[in-house]
Amino acid sequence: MLTKLHDLLRLRTSPAIFFSAAGIIATFVAATLLFTDPMDTFFSEGSAWVIENLGWFYILGVTTFLGFLLYLAVSRFGQVRLGADDERPEHTNLSWFAMLFAAGIGTILMFWAVAEPVNHFANPPRQGVEPESMEAATQAMGFTLYHFGLHTWTIFTLPALAFGYFMYKRNLPPRVSSMFQPLLGEGIHGPAGRAIDVLAIVGTLFGVAVSIGLGTMQINSGLARLFGISESALSQILIITAVSIVASVSVALGLDRGIKRLSNTNILIAIGLLVFILISGPTVTMLKGMVESAGTYLSMLPALAFWNDALADTGWQAGWTVFYWAWTITWSPFVGIFIARISRGRTIRQFISGVLALPTLFSVVWFGVFGMGVFDIELNGDGGLVQTVVVEGDIPGAMFVFLENFPLSSLTSAVGVLVVVLFFITSIDSAALVMDTMGSGHEEESPVHQRVFWVVAIGIIAAILLTATGTKGLAALQNTAILIGLPFFVFGYLQIYSLLRALREDAGEVGVLPTRRWHRVLPPEEFQRRSEEGSLTGAVVVAPDYVHGTEPENAPEIEHPEQPEFVVEHHETTGTLPAVRPED
Repeated sequence: MLTKLHDLLRLRTSPAIFFSAAGIIATFVAATLLFTDPMDTFFSEGSAWVIENLGWFYILGVTTFLGFLLYLAVSRFGQVRLGADDERPEHTNLSWFAMLFAAGIGTILMFWAVAEPVNHFANPPRQGVEPESMEAATQAMGFTLYHFGLHTWTIFTLPALAFGYFMYKRNLPPRVSSMFQPLLGEGIHGPAGRAIDVLAIVGTLFGVAVSIGLGTMQINSGLARLFGISESALSQILIITAVSIVASVSVALGLDRGIKRLSNTNILIAIGLLVFILISGPTVTMLKGMVESAGTYLSMLPALAFWNDALADTGWQAGWTVFYWAWTITWSPFVGIFIARISRGRTIRQFISGVLALPTLFSVVWFGVFGMGVFDIELNGDGGLVQTVVVEGDIPGAMFVFLENFPLSSLTSAVGVLVVVLFFITSIDSAALVMDTMGSGHEEESPVHQRVFWVVAIGIIAAILLTATGTKGLAALQNTAILIGLPFFVFGYLQIYSLLRALREDAGEVGVLPTRRWHRVLPPEEFQRRSEEGSLTGAVVVAPDYVHGTEPENAPEIEHPEQPEFVVEHHETTGTLPAVRPED
């Protein structure tokens, strides 16, 4: 039945995964609209339970992931390439950085650039610190960089590395289930693998929708200040609709023509805004503060990496660290697979050092300028940011209130809105392409309407979370992210085990040797389609299998799996490679 519907709609994906994910999304939308209060209760009480009982698990998890990545980078496995042993990177370092930054946390850097430093300045996270003091300002920068530095990018880097290895070293389908091939074997195509992929797609969609919700609130606030547009549910729905239309065009164009151009353009505009604030503001103070903040971050990092507020138990981390980690990890599959796609050919050491270090350094510069600008306004200027952002709770408008203290405030506010819109678009179209790829199990171009479906789904969920829930917009976004993030942390630990096992199998236990090579793997339904079309070429299999004779000297022996009958028949007919029959 699903296959017939799939063919009727002219899709090219896995019917079970696509329609299961679509069904869950439709169920959520219907339940939220029809049973608003019970759904609010479920997410608010569920997130409260997670924060109370498992907040420590989130904090420890990200620090554990970071330690594992640092180990891999300095180990002998750091020389392994994400691809063939002689492969080289496709994108330049500049384009690579622009794309991973824009699709990573570009939107939230704009949202929190002013809002987070001023919040921690007015309400210090740690007990005994006087609000709005020099000490409060110093610690505010340390906490802000903790949230936007190494730990945030760790959450993206771990799945990105796993994707890169299993996609381009073992030639497995670009799905989350492929990360667990050492555990599941050919079961990545079975019920367990499909369940993992459905969960990953749905979780990714909700995580991106939370980001889009935050971006929508900020765009609405900026337009309200520039043109007097009301900050209302209708305005937010119209913003999401307009940007989703543009994102649909971008996603139809594909990675190279759409996302790459938008990413490169947007990073240049964002840097231009940063330079303008630096030049027109207290330049020397900002430069000194930038350097000082880097030192504050490094000195506070060891303690913050494990800090759970256990004794004071103020509940501060519920709205900040735990929310950030849970929210970030929900959309880590999307960012991870996207980063893996643009990082093919880099070594594990280059990959980890680049994805962790470059965005963290940019965060230090970004918050050094905006954060120190906030403190200068509050301590040496007319103030007003604490009153507007913290007391009145206008977090989405924080950036625009900040810009009013600089020359050409109307122009810079318009530029700020443009930057958020472009980050908004790159996040949606990147996520749509990735979710489509995870559903189909291959990277070849799929039907345009199939890719656009995911753009529409993201827009609908973002609109529902912002406007159709009984909870206030930001609180609804936070509750959803915290609850949905839990299974992804469990996945993280499994990714560590799976990746280490695969590296040891392919590179051997002793010495850094050429790695075991693997045949390309397609999902069963895609294999059969291409076989019938006559477009299947090369040594392609369904059950993950390696090329015989490519085992490194010290690598453990792995049995060749049995291939399905249709795979055996295809290879016997074409003579592309010997295949193992079930009865052999």
